[in-house]
Amino acid sequence: MATTAISVREYLATTWSPDRELVDGEVLERTLGEKEHSAIQRMLVLWFGNRRDQLGVDVWPELRVQVSTERFRVPDVGVTRVDDHFERYIQRPPVLCVEILSPEDRLASVREKVEDYVAMGVHDIWVIDPESRRCYTCIAGKFEDFTGDTLRIEGTEIHVPLAVLWAELDRLKHDRR
Repeated sequence: MATTAISVREYLATTWSPDRELVDGEVLERTLGEKEHSAIQRMLVLWFGNRRDQLGVDVWPELRVQVSTERFRVPDVGVTRVDDHFERYIQRPPVLCVEILSPEDRLASVREKVEDYVAMGVHDIWVIDPESRRCYTCIAGKFEDFTGDTLRIEGTEIHVPLAVLWAELDRLKHDRR
């Protein structure tokens, strides 16, 4: 299937619902999250939003990040410092990018996004799989299976206890009965 390349200007002037990514002139659809994906995203937004002043961060669900001159990615959750100013989209490395896997997502395809964040200069990236309740971290370009109980950014107060996320998934399962 042939695709027509579009410019960054065309990409930025076009509205998609849901938003899409731009990679070297190609517009890419994103996998839409389902209930569990959305629940994890909501919990992260609430967690960071409620701790904005304490942590000195702003949280941005699904906001475009210009990772290079010809590439825009849309992380499920982006975290910036409160004093990081930008116009319509993020252009400097966020403190944290979070990708939440949907059942259709494959870790290999998400790793390409992670590599774009790393190339941009993002030091900390978290990948969360609600289905398997596994997490992966990419810190300073090193991608690893996470085995702890609290995701954190070393040298900061930024952290999220996984029990908070998993409890929300348990609540959803219980509500289905």
